[in-house]
Amino acid sequence: MGLTAIRQSILIGTPGFPLLSALILSGLLVGCSSTPRDGVQVVDRNGNPVQKRTPITTGQHLVQRGETLYSIAFRYGWDWKELAAFNRIPPPYVIRPGQHIRFGNGPASDTRVATAAPTTPAPVPRSTSTTSTTTTSGSPKTSTSTVTVTTVPLPPSPSSPSATTAPTPVPASPGARSASGWAWPAGGLLIGRFSSNGSLNKGIDIAGELGQPVLAASDGTVVYAGSGLRGYGELIIIKHSDTYVSAYGHNRRLLVKEGQQVKAGQTIAEMGSTGADRVKLHFEIRRQGKPVDPLQYLPRR
Repeated sequence: MGLTAIRQSILIGTPGFPLLSALILSGLLVGCSSTPRDGVQVVDRNGNPVQKRTPITTGQHLVQRGETLYSIAFRYGWDWKELAAFNRIPPPYVIRPGQHIRFGNGPASDTRVATAAPTTPAPVPRSTSTTSTTTTSGSPKTSTSTVTVTTVPLPPSPSSPSATTAPTPVPASPGARSASGWAWPAGGLLIGRFSSNGSLNKGIDIAGELGQPVLAASDGTVVYAGSGLRGYGELIIIKHSDTYVSAYGHNRRLLVKEGQQVKAGQTIAEMGSTGADRVKLHFEIRRQGKPVDPLQYLPRR
């Protein structure tokens, strides 16, 4: 619907309330005119709600070699801008090994916070008790001590098979961009879909051939390229704007470096199976640090 039709619909549908109509119209105009920075137009299509996910807000993270502010924010469900502001990290947002990144108030420590999604119910610890008896020489008395060992299961990988459905073909020749500016990152079978449950799939999985090209889904800057995030294998994260980032996991080989500018459709990696049980691409889109369903942004098949 064009702006002229919208204006006529509002004015006709609200007789006797010209002020209310004007306010509604001005809100629509502002919404239509706003675009993200970096010249990349990425918006929510069809008014779909953004998946809510609460970031970790306790503890701190000890920065390791090869990590970036973007990768840490990605791991713990934060918007990178908010994480930088919370830790008073100024542009260009450089962090160093040994630095503490805080997620809440309290003294710093060298202990990393848990990487499990906060929306996942806490696993039930499995405790086992062992009893040891010691005897002191010359004394008939014995002392008994009990040691309790607690085992906590690891969280599932981001591409958990429980989130998969029947394979669905995706475009064999990615390149066409949706109205919101996104393109398919690879051709193949869609074998895993987005799940709103934080413990399941935070994106989609596309099956393909070993070495198959992985393409940038939109214009942007590579802010992470490495294997430091558990469960993603060889991973690339691209910043598209102050609002959106995309992630490409399980690659065999990375073809771009951090800080490199990329265009939609550019080959950035070779598909592989690092950190996975088969050859596939794990693809995510995050809006302000929160995972959203990529199928709501990509061109319809």
